[in-house]
Amino acid sequence: MSPEEISRYSRQLLLPEIGVEGQEKLKNASVLIAGAGGLGSPVAMYLAAAGVGTIGIADFDQVDLSNLQRQVAYKTGDIGGQKAEIASKLLKEMNPLVNVITHANALTAENALDMLKDYQIAADCSDNFQTRYLINDACVLLGKPYVYGSVSELKGQASFFYAKEGPCYRCLYPEPPPPALKPSCLTSGVLGVLPGVIGCIMANEVLKFAIKGSAIMGRLLLFNAWETHFSEIEIKKDENCQICGKNPSIKALINCYKDIEGACNSIASRFS
Repeated sequence: MSPEEISRYSRQLLLPEIGVEGQEKLKNASVLIAGAGGLGSPVAMYLAAAGVGTIGIADFDQVDLSNLQRQVAYKTGDIGGQKAEIASKLLKEMNPLVNVITHANALTAENALDMLKDYQIAADCSDNFQTRYLINDACVLLGKPYVYGSVSELKGQASFFYAKEGPCYRCLYPEPPPPALKPSCLTSGVLGVLPGVIGCIMANEVLKFAIKGSAIMGRLLLFNAWETHFSEIEIKKDENCQICGKNPSIKALINCYKDIEGACNSIASRFS
């Protein structure tokens, strides 16, 4: 390690759980952050600060005034700009030792495998079910792990999915909920600090995986921000899961994630 790296990461190097060996693992690690909004902002910033060697930022959206209450990677002057480009510039300014790759386009069934294949791990910081199922299915097909997080109103949740060793997202949620039960920030709001709490947990899990290969796999961590209360639910691998079970029916990504209201599952069964 260079003198600059030793100085920059000195507080981490002092930790026996990390040390020089762990810091070098972080330097060699690579993560794709899917979504550069409320969750993606703290995930990206803390991973860059910690010295994760390669960070990909995937987001096609532009900064809006309403984002600034929770998406801490942006400021008023960034309104109208591309999130992925602005976030990437911020990370390079924070830590020029980190390699930042910008993906200023939507994650789709056509590009997900190519976008994810060169990264060690993914962080699902998306805000919609279409992308969540797409990331899960792509990671399962590629044999990659990923950290999951979501927030709504005053509650958030996080987990770690790795189908090779445990459950995947479809083991927890085989199918998406009906539209009436799918809240969004546009319709139900979100407490500004909540994505920061869940995002920090996600960043922590990425760091731990890169260093020692373990995380909160098989557990869904739940956080109630209003009550300041944590709880968790055990997640078991579903042997009948459509994509990671013993006889999976989903064997390829299919261009149906834009209409995830059950259509994806029914179409996928025809491609077995």
